[in-house]
Amino acid sequence: MAQKTAFITGATSGIGRATARLLAKEGYRIIACGRRAERLKELKEELSAVTDITTLTFDVRDHEAVVAAIESLPEEWRAIDLLINNAGNAHGLSSIQEGSLEDWEAMIDINVKGLLYVSRAILPGMVQRNSGHVINIGSIAGREVYPNGNVYCASKHAVDAINSGMRLDLNQHNIRVSQIAPGLVETEFSLVRFKGDSGRSQKVYEGYQALQAEDIADLVVFIATRPAHVNLADVLILPSAQASSTLVHKNQA
Repeated sequence: MAQKTAFITGATSGIGRATARLLAKEGYRIIACGRRAERLKELKEELSAVTDITTLTFDVRDHEAVVAAIESLPEEWRAIDLLINNAGNAHGLSSIQEGSLEDWEAMIDINVKGLLYVSRAILPGMVQRNSGHVINIGSIAGREVYPNGNVYCASKHAVDAINSGMRLDLNQHNIRVSQIAPGLVETEFSLVRFKGDSGRSQKVYEGYQALQAEDIADLVVFIATRPAHVNLADVLILPSAQASSTLVHKNQA
């Protein structure tokens, strides 16, 4: 079988980086994308010993940059088999009446519009080839709204709706569409949400065993490597200590 190519957004840290590493071990060629060029360089140096890898530096919020980056791919890299829409973020944890417009725009631009921009640039090729697989990284916040999570939750509800609509639209083109909706994952997520306040962000993960980026990456690989007739359309994955967005049993190992 020909070697498959995976396109991963948000590959400079957390789930995206872990996914690039595991897919490389599975024999995928990797197109690693992100905003931080130095981290992409480090990832390329690491994975070049395992598989073929190329990198693209762009911000998913910038439509022109998205299109230019993808169009810059050499011909031999343009047949993308697997798209991992992973780039996303949370900014702030404020009530709706006190929310920051800048934070709202960042979450909507990255979590929703960024996913759409990348998908719009890549999906026509999959349709033309009548094959492909898209895995969208959503969140438990796309199922439940929690206090002060208003706009972040709205953005992840949008991802959930886009995932369902994408699956309907692409069904006739032999393209699988899947969503992974994680609960609490110990990455840079909370550090970004709390504007670099490491003390506050670390408290989110104290008293229980949170999911790790590698747990989500392992699920990505499992979904991507199912037989062609199998599609895990929507998977909620939580740490054992978590029962809902707001109910976490702490003080356990």
